Amino acid sequence: MAVAIGYALNCPPLVLFSLISVGFASNALGGAGGPLAVLFVAIIAAEIGKAVAGETRVDILVTPLVTIGVGAALSAWWAPALGAAAMQVGALIMWATNLQPFLMGILVSVLVGVALTLPISSAAICAALSLTGLAGGAAVAGCCAQMVGFAVMSFPENRWGGLVSQGIGTSMLQMGNIVKNPRIWIAPIVTSAITGPIATCLFRLEMNGPPVSSGMGTCGLVGQIGVYTGWLNDVAAGVKAAVTAQDWIGLLLVSFVLPAVLCPLINLALRRIGWVKDGDMTL
Repeated sequence: MAVAIGYALNCPPLVLFSLISVGFASNALGGAGGPLAVLFVAIIAAEIGKAVAGETRVDILVTPLVTIGVGAALSAWWAPALGAAAMQVGALIMWATNLQPFLMGILVSVLVGVALTLPISSAAICAALSLTGLAGGAAVAGCCAQMVGFAVMSFPENRWGGLVSQGIGTSMLQMGNIVKNPRIWIAPIVTSAITGPIATCLFRLEMNGPPVSSGMGTCGLVGQIGVYTGWLNDVAAGVKAAVTAQDWIGLLLVSFVLPAVLCPLINLALRRIGWVKDGDMTL
């Protein structure tokens, strides 16, 4: 993640490679909120590294030492606090979802689903916030609504390649088309607003696996595998008696069936009023 940030900031090679150590340090010291710490620390370390790069005759020593030194110092100073703050925010979201599963189911599902399609990392957000439980289930629902929704409703334009690349890859592939016509995003967003509270209120779908899985949706089926491993962990801990048929029905409906049905229907209404046209979702 730190190297990717450095690459985006056009860092020279010595800074770029030094950011490997910076990313490791900030993530390790940030705990569960490590990705958030990496974001802030890597940006500052990268910019300071760029400032000294090429300025001395011993650049091969100075640039790594300054980049890693600044990154490590900031990691020790900021990362624990940033990680703790992120965990507190995540705990607040999960508490609010348990208290108001309908409204928070909508909110979490829509926001995390939107983050998944945007050129940012919904998985890193969920990992940083340690988003599990009902809130994690809502996040899974939102991500699936975007991925499966875009995959199915753009099938006439993109056929099987588009179905696979979006359905188990990422809906981020549609970002260019969303910029051209933002209205194609309406159907997946509305779908996530429907499936979110269904997940939290009707099926009580919880993500008790790794928090990062909450932001993955159907990407490599990581979201579904995370829910399943959470079930197994709960059974092993005695919190859950067994994995039931209702558990599987809820997971399949929220992850695949409802997005595949609702999203094309909503999009059909948008087509009829002229907001979406043929070719708007061609990859």
